[in-house]
Amino acid sequence: MSIEVKNLKKSFKDKVVLDGISFKVDDGEILAVVGLSGAGKSTVLKLICGLTKPDSGEIIVSEGDIAMVFQYSALFDSLNVYENIAFALKERKEFKNKYTEDEIKDIVAQKLKTVGLEGIENKMPHELSGGMQKRVSFARAIVTNPSTILYDEPTSGLDPVSSTVIEDYIVRLRDELKATSIIVTHQLSTIKRCADKVLMLYNEKIVFCGTPQEMIENGNDYTKQFVNASIDGPMKVAVSDS
Repeated sequence: MSIEVKNLKKSFKDKVVLDGISFKVDDGEILAVVGLSGAGKSTVLKLICGLTKPDSGEIIVSEGDIAMVFQYSALFDSLNVYENIAFALKERKEFKNKYTEDEIKDIVAQKLKTVGLEGIENKMPHELSGGMQKRVSFARAIVTNPSTILYDEPTSGLDPVSSTVIEDYIVRLRDELKATSIIVTHQLSTIKRCADKVLMLYNEKIVFCGTPQEMIENGNDYTKQFVNASIDGPMKVAVSDS
């Protein structure tokens, strides 16, 4: 297996976010993590990639690079597309001086081709649509040929057609790179099109883990409330939530 989480606990000050969750993601599998806002979904990604540390528990990740695709692309506004994608190869110590400039140009061109954006190396981020920015962030994430890719709401803010394009590329990158993936999402379309397995968080715990079909057709009271976008159910939304 590529990722195994054992009894993971995390709090921020007095707020418990994760209280002893455990799950596994097999090699090449896509796991969708869902739940209400504030359920700890993005925290799971940050813990796996090392941006924050758990209070207790264990995270076991297979050897290889871990890539993160952020919710709002997070491209460097002052750098063009080529410089954004090449950044990790030029600045991270494990890759710095490993490739010549010509080799980096070839790698960047290859990754742009993979996400269907050939020949835009000299474009600036503000010259691109939201969907194109998302795909450039994908190219940047896979420039190191990661074995694990983490996506934080990759279709957020996109229209339905652009969302479908992004969902197709998530599956394509899994197939081409054989990468294990975790997607934090609120989108049922993303779950249906991409996920092999779904994990739902609520009240610091895992309240469902199964296939998308099981979630949509059978599930439990939590998944039924989520799928039907219902106010009534076991999950309560705080008044202050947006």
